[in-house]
Amino acid sequence: MPFIHCFEKGECRVLQHLLNHYYETVSIVLFGIGFTMLLLNRNMIKKIMGLNIMDTAVYLFLAAKGYITGRVAPIIAEGLEGKESFINPVPSGLVLTGIVVSVSVTALMLSLTIRLYRRYHTLDIDEIAMLAKKEDL
Repeated sequence: MPFIHCFEKGECRVLQHLLNHYYETVSIVLFGIGFTMLLLNRNMIKKIMGLNIMDTAVYLFLAAKGYITGRVAPIIAEGLEGKESFINPVPSGLVLTGIVVSVSVTALMLSLTIRLYRRYHTLDIDEIAMLAKKEDL
């Protein structure tokens, strides 16, 4: 089914398609917000926040794609037989692993940002680059 079906039988189905794929739509919007924050802000804390928002968008997308309505977690119990009763555990595992890595990377980025602030007394990345260039001379 193509994404846009406008003016077919007098109606537009773009909104219906977006509502049917709510989690994917939200993850794309979140990724765009994070990417915009990463590109347009000069403050290092805001750049880190943008990167975290992008991470969250990817995790939401993976979780949405890994879930299948009517199925349960792959824990073997009585009455549940066959693969068709369970969701795929790989996306859930990837999301959990990604969250752990994301928290670790965020902690590292924040600690390096604190060190840069103590040295240059600013969080503006352009000013830090200028001050670092002056130090090299």
